Amino acid sequence: MAHLETQPVILAGEGWDDYGLVDSGHGRKLERYGDYRFVRPEPQAMWTPRLENWDAHGEFVPGSDEDGGGRWLFDKPVPREGWPLAWNEVSFTAQCTPFRHLGFFPDMAPVWDWMREMLADKSDANTLNLFGYTGVGTLALSAHGPVTHVDASKKSVGQARENAALAGLEDRPVRWLIDDAAKFAAREVRRGKRYDGIILDPPKFGRGPTGETWRLEENLPGLLADCRQLLDSESKFLFLTVYAVRMSSLALAGLMEELFRDLPGTIEHGDLSVREDQEGRLLPTAIFARWRNNG
Repeated sequence: MAHLETQPVILAGEGWDDYGLVDSGHGRKLERYGDYRFVRPEPQAMWTPRLENWDAHGEFVPGSDEDGGGRWLFDKPVPREGWPLAWNEVSFTAQCTPFRHLGFFPDMAPVWDWMREMLADKSDANTLNLFGYTGVGTLALSAHGPVTHVDASKKSVGQARENAALAGLEDRPVRWLIDDAAKFAAREVRRGKRYDGIILDPPKFGRGPTGETWRLEENLPGLLADCRQLLDSESKFLFLTVYAVRMSSLALAGLMEELFRDLPGTIEHGDLSVREDQEGRLLPTAIFARWRNNG
């Protein structure tokens, strides 16, 4: 029976050559993306910034509503079509998107490291990335075997393929699928499929390629139940991240404990965070729950 660790875990991401959290505070954060610096909103940065002046190439100014919107304001030239970055051997394109992010989620770097550690002894692991976005996590997993990458956005999957080509990894065994993640998982259960590991990063709200509606609180339990059916006692992990919700990581872990009770291993939960380059202050970004099987 999977054991639930009730004490939360803080999974802290460190900066690397092409990314770092320079400073944060007063509801904003200053980050470096290669040669460019940007300011973005960050409601959880309630403290005072360390630096008096933030020299940035651009800033995302949010709209007046809570659910999104806003625009980029640029003080210096920035390549509108993007510029190349890299995490380990995975190269990809960063770009200022209308959704305030830059084409990947840097706070996921410790998750990519952790998944690789869980698969360290395998070169033929069969893994699944649901809501895979632009494919950086998929390409990280592909070092250990075949990956099925699923996202409802044709544009995101297209960018993921371009990132694979940019990294010289287009020959890796990846299935790039434009599909509704929940429907795909349900079909895989009916087909009797199994995976060695699953990562899923569902949005608070979204739509599938044919208009399907996704609401996290309503649809996550069913999706996670299907993911459980795609794993067995030989599988290695499931990692779930959730952003921008009024929810505790313990709630995610409690759901996972109920669904994974017949599997061995451990269930953990907590916060994803990024550590500032200089002072080491931790900025929380998301909550997570994960199941790992070290047996």
